[in-house]
Amino acid sequence: MRRPRAVTLPTPHPRRALAVGSVLALAAGPVALAPAPTPTPTATTPAADRGTQLYLEQCASCHGPQGQGSQRGPSLIGVGPASVDFQLSTGRMPLSQEVPQATRRAPVFSADDISALVGHVASFGGGGPQIPRVAPGDVVSGRALFAANCAPCHGAGGSGAVLTNGWIAPPLYESTATQVAEAVRVGPGLMPAFPSQVLTDRQVNDLTSYVQRLRSERLDRGGNPIGRLGPLAEGLVGWVVVLALLVGAVRWLGRRAGE
Repeated sequence: MRRPRAVTLPTPHPRRALAVGSVLALAAGPVALAPAPTPTPTATTPAADRGTQLYLEQCASCHGPQGQGSQRGPSLIGVGPASVDFQLSTGRMPLSQEVPQATRRAPVFSADDISALVGHVASFGGGGPQIPRVAPGDVVSGRALFAANCAPCHGAGGSGAVLTNGWIAPPLYESTATQVAEAVRVGPGLMPAFPSQVLTDRQVNDLTSYVQRLRSERLDRGGNPIGRLGPLAEGLVGWVVVLALLVGAVRWLGRRAGE
């Protein structure tokens, strides 16, 4: 009896085998695919990254990389969001050079960048006043509060005044309602801070509403305000100008009579 001869089958080509496998998979029905691995969440967000970058570039050289302060700038730990927002939104910070008192100027950062910096400084810890939520208040009550607490330094009309040692109480005409409320809570420079135990949120709303009224009444319909120095100083300047004109007229008439 003859033994059967072994038959060697050809090895399928890899591409052909892959195609056959795909056809079989489709014939068998839908196949559940394993979900793609999700990225591991991180503790930082784009806003936080932006705040960190801006702080290290613009603030850390004076206030320290962790807000601990240095010989060039005070510590920022515990100052609170209201203080940071006030200094940045009024353009007082960052400083290009060291000065005794920072003055108001156009903000260096956009609103989004300021928000990112406020969040980064808040990460240093320590609490501090939050950014106030200002609402419309009573102007009559605000006038009384302004006269008792603000006018002695900022002037009855909010035009500002010179204080001791070269410090000034700045004019308030460019201040927004939020910036006024922040200054009340924080007390920048020589200004004392007024916590909620001294001035309630409602009183702060009244005060900010009156300051906004001062902004709308800034224009003087009686002529040149001469820097809003006040009626006595402006009257004195007026008399000096009139006397100078009279002296000049008398001298001119004298020369004409001598001719």
